[in-house]
Amino acid sequence: MNEQKLIERLRKGNARAYQYIFSEYYDWLCNYIYNLCNDRSLSEDIVQDALVGFWEKRQQVIITTSLKNYLFRTCHNQFLQHIRNKKILYDTLDKIRWDVISEVTLEDDIYNFKLDKLNKLIDQLPPRCKEIFIQNKLEKKKYKEIAIDMGISIKTVENQMSKALHFLRANATSFML
Repeated sequence: MNEQKLIERLRKGNARAYQYIFSEYYDWLCNYIYNLCNDRSLSEDIVQDALVGFWEKRQQVIITTSLKNYLFRTCHNQFLQHIRNKKILYDTLDKIRWDVISEVTLEDDIYNFKLDKLNKLIDQLPPRCKEIFIQNKLEKKKYKEIAIDMGISIKTVENQMSKALHFLRANATSFML
């Protein structure tokens, strides 16, 4: 069939002309795009999008070269657009990753700040009170174990822990965010 007649029929909305173009060029176009991206599914999607766009804009299409060249160039442009969109997506993902990393870093900074302040408060406890607190909270020892290790009564351990917790609660509000 003559290319000019085929294009004229296409412009008038002749579905058979479109089907002919689709069946005649689809495989060639898919192979061309596949050589660019090495992804069969993606190449088929790009060619289908390009051919659908060709059908939708059939009345505005101006072909100055052969139909085959026009379709190859259209598919190539569709592929480039896909790459641009993918780059924008990756740029967006990179920004999101950076935002998350920054947020985590900020949270780590806040945590470290609070931990530093808490350690300074623990250092302000009287020596015996501090030792009991560290054994209970950091070393996870029970009151009875601490009493045996230090040679004191369980009641003394309880009193010292109560003093330590009261002091920390009273002074911790100044740095908690």
